[in-house]
Amino acid sequence: MTSTLDKTATSTQRKPPPTRRPPRRSPRNLGSYLVLGVLFVIVLFPVYYGLVGSLMGERDTNSFPPALWPAHGLHPENYGDALDIIPLGNQYLTSVLQTVGIMLGQLVTSVLAAYAFVFLPLRWRGFWFGVFLSTMMIPFESIIIPNYLLISSLGLKDTIAGLTLPFLATGFGTFLLRQSFLSFPTELRDAARVDGAGHFRFLFSILVPLSRPSLAALGIWSALSAWNMYFWPLLATEDPKHQTIQIGISQLQSSDGDSPGMVLAGVMLALFPTLLLVIFGQRFIVRGLTAGAVK
Repeated sequence: MTSTLDKTATSTQRKPPPTRRPPRRSPRNLGSYLVLGVLFVIVLFPVYYGLVGSLMGERDTNSFPPALWPAHGLHPENYGDALDIIPLGNQYLTSVLQTVGIMLGQLVTSVLAAYAFVFLPLRWRGFWFGVFLSTMMIPFESIIIPNYLLISSLGLKDTIAGLTLPFLATGFGTFLLRQSFLSFPTELRDAARVDGAGHFRFLFSILVPLSRPSLAALGIWSALSAWNMYFWPLLATEDPKHQTIQIGISQLQSSDGDSPGMVLAGVMLALFPTLLLVIFGQRFIVRGLTAGAVK
């Protein structure tokens, strides 16, 4: 009897584990992948055509139907022609300095304002926060003339200060960081106060390091907005050497050597920094925008 039980147990133990069948993809999932693939191609096509078109000659760019590949050879000299027409080096430096200045200014002012709205005992806190948010509803075109008159009276035209001063604070950044700071328990501030930490020590030693996703998202958003500015740099600068890369692209289109391939070459030179910023900072944008969604 015992041997029979042992044989039964042994045969049971030696049975191979049941194989798991891979889950079948439903037609609904396949349809979702197909829709996402089509949307991916639609979104990526302008970048592809800009890159390919910057290497085309006039025979390809003026052909009908439009060519999707340089059929008559590559023309990398389009980039050299763009560099000869506009002072691209100076304009790149101006764009970088403007972008960095606006980004740092908005980060500092947003951090300080959001901290005050969350951790300081302010009277009428909700009212003042509503005033901050109301600035997001004012179109910049309605205040551009007073800003231009102020910059001109201070002698700041054709300067980095004139390009950055009107944009050093933003209501969106204050709102974003306030939502992020609200997700932290107030006991954290009480514990830091017991340890003798003041407001600035708590802010820069504890709160800011824990809010890096939100700060990265705000920094990327500020950098992209500053880099793509066109109207304000057009008003605040006159010398081509002090203008931004966005103004230089429009100068390519109106130049004597106007060529679609050359214009697309200038567009790609201006697009590369923002494209790299979005590709490598996408995860920070998603984490930062959803940081204060759940408390």
